[in-house]
Amino acid sequence: MTRLDFAAPAPLLCTLAVLFRTSLSVDHVPMLLWSSQRLQWNPYMALHEGHIVSAQELTVLLQPFTQNSRNLILFLQDMLSIDDFTYLSESYDNKNPVQNVQEILQSSPSSLVLPAVDCEATRYLLSFLQESEDWNLTNISNLNVSQLEVNTPKPNLLVIQLQPLFSGLNEISTLEAIAENDKIIGRLTMDLLERGINFSVIYTAVRPSRISRRTVVAGELRRQLMATEEEDSLSYSPLNVTTGNDICILFYASNFSLTTSSSVFIDLTSATFVTNNVNTSSSECSDSNATLSLKYTRPVNGISSLEIRFLMTNKFYDGSARNWSTLNSVEIVQDGEKFAKFNISVISAPAEYSSHCQLVGTSNLYPAKLIPSNDEAKNWDVLISRLQIQGFNIENNQFSYASDCTGFFTPGIWMGLVTTTVLLWILAYGIHMIMQLTTNSRFDDPKGPSLSVPQTE
Repeated sequence: MTRLDFAAPAPLLCTLAVLFRTSLSVDHVPMLLWSSQRLQWNPYMALHEGHIVSAQELTVLLQPFTQNSRNLILFLQDMLSIDDFTYLSESYDNKNPVQNVQEILQSSPSSLVLPAVDCEATRYLLSFLQESEDWNLTNISNLNVSQLEVNTPKPNLLVIQLQPLFSGLNEISTLEAIAENDKIIGRLTMDLLERGINFSVIYTAVRPSRISRRTVVAGELRRQLMATEEEDSLSYSPLNVTTGNDICILFYASNFSLTTSSSVFIDLTSATFVTNNVNTSSSECSDSNATLSLKYTRPVNGISSLEIRFLMTNKFYDGSARNWSTLNSVEIVQDGEKFAKFNISVISAPAEYSSHCQLVGTSNLYPAKLIPSNDEAKNWDVLISRLQIQGFNIENNQFSYASDCTGFFTPGIWMGLVTTTVLLWILAYGIHMIMQLTTNSRFDDPKGPSLSVPQTE
């Protein structure tokens, strides 16, 4: 049985660093697997240094999980990279963001660490797992497994969407997000062990959170979105809506998923951008308004139809003396009856640009939040990663320059401005005090009598 043992003080970090030393591709993520029971891994599967596990190889590696596990847990993060285990931990050695994961891997009867798995494989991991077995799919949103039923005819597949990482912010925020996810994994694993439930775990992400430092060059440090060139991790084309021969709406997302109040997880990424099992015939385009309508037929069991609408406007504003396009609201219609509406306030751009936002959803942790506008909207959880949308002034059938929804004045910039202001005030006060210094107009003559200065002078 192939197993990675952990005996060093930081075994996971060392193993990942060694296996990943010479890998230069950026379109892969790490994957950690462990089980509470002994599983036989394929002894012929080579995991040599720098090797990237393909979708076909991953299928073979996951066979013990899909065939022998009655309870399979998928911890899915929006983004994760090898640096999140190595660089951050080494830089902030007083904090170990993956302490629980390390201890679990060391104590588990079976464990496997895959430092580099092709994103093409992980992006559709959930779909593959659903097709491999007749699972009883459960999406745990309240992070409580006490209600998990183990004596069911079907094996259980638990999908847990972990807290997203804030790409683009400082590394301390990333460290804290990883540490929080590590606590969630440790707590849920301990709950299952205390209940005596056998289980297997897969911990991975959809895409990498950062680019390997060996592949970054000075010319790539500038801001690059789909307006200038395709990103390395882009594996499918954006969805387009046409009027005649012209494209009037472009839409892209690396992850497009919803969760109902009954914890039913709906992943629409593949149906929207890969298999194109979506109907956009109800979409509308004009110079002042655009509506992107996405209709799905039986996206999951229990829902016969699902329509999601993105409503955009193009208006002229006197303050800026130009037109701005704004994504005003998102609407969800289930089975033609249940109507949910969300308001959005931060996704806008000049009418000639596209709008881009790293994370859009109902969680307060996301930079762009979907605010429920009616009671039905409170029954939905929405997550859209790397949203880019454009409904006006599309040229050459591709996205224009992207205006990001993150404000220009970030907390770091505000702190820099405040600190600079305080230091300038101290400097100005010091210069003012120095300029107030005066010298005596008379001095003692060592050969003459002592100088007497009257108090009136």
